[in-house]
Amino acid sequence: MAATQTIAPGLDVSPLALGTNVFGWTADAATSHRILDRYVESGGNVLDTADSYSFWADGNSGGESETIIGQWLTGRSDRDELVIATKVSHHPQLAGLAPETIRTAVDGSLSRLGVEAIDIYYAHYDDPDTPLVESIEAISQLVDQGKVRSIGLSNFTAERIAEWLRITDREGFHTPIVLQPQYSLVERGIETDVLPLARTHGLAVMPYYSLAHGFLTGKYTGEGPVDTPRASEASQYLTTQGRAVLHALKQVAAEHDVEPAAIALAWLAAQDGVVAPIASARNTEQLKPLLQSMETPLSRPELDLLEEASRPSPVSTPVR
Repeated sequence: MAATQTIAPGLDVSPLALGTNVFGWTADAATSHRILDRYVESGGNVLDTADSYSFWADGNSGGESETIIGQWLTGRSDRDELVIATKVSHHPQLAGLAPETIRTAVDGSLSRLGVEAIDIYYAHYDDPDTPLVESIEAISQLVDQGKVRSIGLSNFTAERIAEWLRITDREGFHTPIVLQPQYSLVERGIETDVLPLARTHGLAVMPYYSLAHGFLTGKYTGEGPVDTPRASEASQYLTTQGRAVLHALKQVAAEHDVEPAAIALAWLAAQDGVVAPIASARNTEQLKPLLQSMETPLSRPELDLLEEASRPSPVSTPVR
């Protein structure tokens, strides 16, 4: 069983969070429920969703992922052991972080999930059109009302995170405890500002796109077509450096007899401040290497090898 880490009183998280943006999109309800079963049976306990998932799929309007999770939660006795995280601001009908939008959105999420309280409620995207203090007050009030247990920020710049923290300190609002930025072996930009800020303020980091749209699974090599919804996004990393990262991943993966995805996630989990990378799977077969990451500790030489291969360089040209 994977060890959990405490990020707030009564809030313990497994070293891998399950991304559920594929639920109701590339994974139907039955498949999603099998994925959830397998993830929890393997020691995972963090379910990451959003009220907007997955409005982009044909026939969807947003909230499908939350609904599927809510159906799965019905009748389960382990609700208190799970960490349910969802987000506000990106739903097509509830965009932004205006106070009324937040109040309406949280009730919709609670209803679809079928829970009394959301464990982590993220501001999904910054909203420059709403005074930040108004958004902060509205989300903080949800904690006072018992609808939300803790607050997170996703896709915020370091400057806006710092401003959010200053306002909460000045006004006495509930402080965020977790950040959700993009971070992976081929996307290390947060190391210059967001990650140091998180470490300074003791904020847990749960990165998304941990496998870089699937690139770090090792199946995108440029040597043949890969028929997945994210193939075009993954192909952007087919650079000289990207290939070096894949080579290092495969080398370490062979030593552990696991797949490259497991090593990519284990590297993230080993970074100071990161508590649980987020990764999603369209079926239980794709879930297997994600679960392996929770039981694959990396040695210092292995971490150094991956660090050297992935260290940002001034120029990284696509391989033709």
